[in-house]
Amino acid sequence: MTKFIIENSPIYLITDRTLSGLTHSQIVRQAIAAGIRTIQLREKQMSKKNLYREALSIRSLTLRHKTTFIMNDYIDIALAAAADGVHLGQDDMPIKEARKIMGKKKIIGISTHSLKQAISAEDAGADYIGFGPMFSTSTKDSGLPKGLKALREVRKHIKIPIVAIGGINPENVSSALEAGADSVAVMSAILRRDIKRNTEKFLSAITMRKQSHCDFHFRDPS
Repeated sequence: MTKFIIENSPIYLITDRTLSGLTHSQIVRQAIAAGIRTIQLREKQMSKKNLYREALSIRSLTLRHKTTFIMNDYIDIALAAAADGVHLGQDDMPIKEARKIMGKKKIIGISTHSLKQAISAEDAGADYIGFGPMFSTSTKDSGLPKGLKALREVRKHIKIPIVAIGGINPENVSSALEAGADSVAVMSAILRRDIKRNTEKFLSAITMRKQSHCDFHFRDPS
């Protein structure tokens, strides 16, 4: 069984100070209060010294509330702050080398943008993959949207959890989960304006999907 337990964490929040107008710690505090249980700290502009301090603060918050804490890119900060794992990009350190540093107990995820990359990630020992961008998004330039068809194809070929990313919102989250995603990574659709209210919209859409599945499977055939 993978270390990345995702059944109870359908929302994978990625922090962003610019989108929210908040510090990373403030984002995490509000996200946890809203019910999010998987959070990635992502920061490209802050000094590593200050980022380490933020990571320590976030580690304290996430431990207190049994929330999975993933560090984006920086393996050294992930280890120093005792994060649960690290998320890598295609241009970062290879997964096998990262595993030697992180150890077997830590989570390692990687962004993928094709079936080939997804299969390679699983073969290399990734605990989960991010796949996308699913839909059009202005948050991060990762190329043209891959769409639900590509996600379904990836799901057919790999067994590790898939986190769909890119343009996910309350209106399309159900379609991403239906196509095979185990979780959805979100930034702007939650971080802009009211984190609690935005999260509630996502959770409501996900709950409605689960209920519709139950109605379908257990409907009286008579």
